[in-house]
Amino acid sequence: MTDPTTRAAARYAASRRQVMRWAAAGAALGVGAGLTAGMPARAAAQEGSGEYVEVLALITLPYFIDHKAGLDAAGQVFNVPTRFVGPPDLDLNAMITTLEQVIAQKPAGLMVVGFDAVLKPSIDKAVEAGIPTVTLDGDVAGSKRQIFIGTGNVAAGQKGAQTLIEAIGGEGKVVIVTRVGQGNLEERIIGYKQAIEATDGKVELVEVLNDDSDPNKAASVVSAALGKYPDLKGIACVEAAGGVGAATAVKEGNRVGEVVIVSMDRDDGTLNFIKEGVIHASVAQKTALMPFTAVQILHTYNSFKLPITQDDAKAGVTPLPNSVDTGSEIITKDSVDLWFHKA
Repeated sequence: MTDPTTRAAARYAASRRQVMRWAAAGAALGVGAGLTAGMPARAAAQEGSGEYVEVLALITLPYFIDHKAGLDAAGQVFNVPTRFVGPPDLDLNAMITTLEQVIAQKPAGLMVVGFDAVLKPSIDKAVEAGIPTVTLDGDVAGSKRQIFIGTGNVAAGQKGAQTLIEAIGGEGKVVIVTRVGQGNLEERIIGYKQAIEATDGKVELVEVLNDDSDPNKAASVVSAALGKYPDLKGIACVEAAGGVGAATAVKEGNRVGEVVIVSMDRDDGTLNFIKEGVIHASVAQKTALMPFTAVQILHTYNSFKLPITQDDAKAGVTPLPNSVDTGSEIITKDSVDLWFHKA
């Protein structure tokens, strides 16, 4: 049997091949060429120059397999160097250190996974240094980033809630499992709460549980909730670790079939629990699109700046979209086999 690191590497390689096939097809249709067609001669001179760097934490988390695959695909399609860096665990101080190192290198474009508001000073510093900067996956409110690219999190929460409400028959007690304080997760909870409130009390949110993005802690807090609320009907998990932990607790508590779980994302653990019938469904993000779209937009911006006003610099206007919603999909037992990364 192979060890987890080897399995993760194999899944990444398979995912990268899949995304690269898609990217190559786009290039064949002229996607890359279309970005520079009709632009000034100076745009062609910039092709292939300047590094596009994504900085994150939890770099070894299976969720980020598709981030890396999308970034690699963008590098090939747009003929630019890319780099994927950050600490292996949720060490935000180490992530900030990495950010500061990357900023000093003045990359052509910077992508930052917005785990926490503590990243704001570094993001602002990058923008002030003239580095086009995007937040990916999670935004950092109030920062000077030019674009947020990622899932519309309120909408994703609403989609998950509707799936859960339908699965529990439109009434009953539910809990939400999250990493408390993380901006994108808080937005998903807003979506859940909006949908739950629309049931006029038929569905009751009894508690929000904190798992710190740790499946072991998620299993522990969900196990306690199962004891505290013996009539609990549903568990909503707004990040991947919560889904795996909740499934473990429900299975160990012999509550499979009684308690419905709607999870988040497409890691192998979540997908296997869906196949097994322990998790009812999961809200999947189109993760590879996030860094791919970021590089596409930033590279275009560096090649040619479309004027929005007579003097964008004087007007304080950046000719970039404020945000891009990459969307989400629902994975069920009927579709789960299509979501595994090919070996």
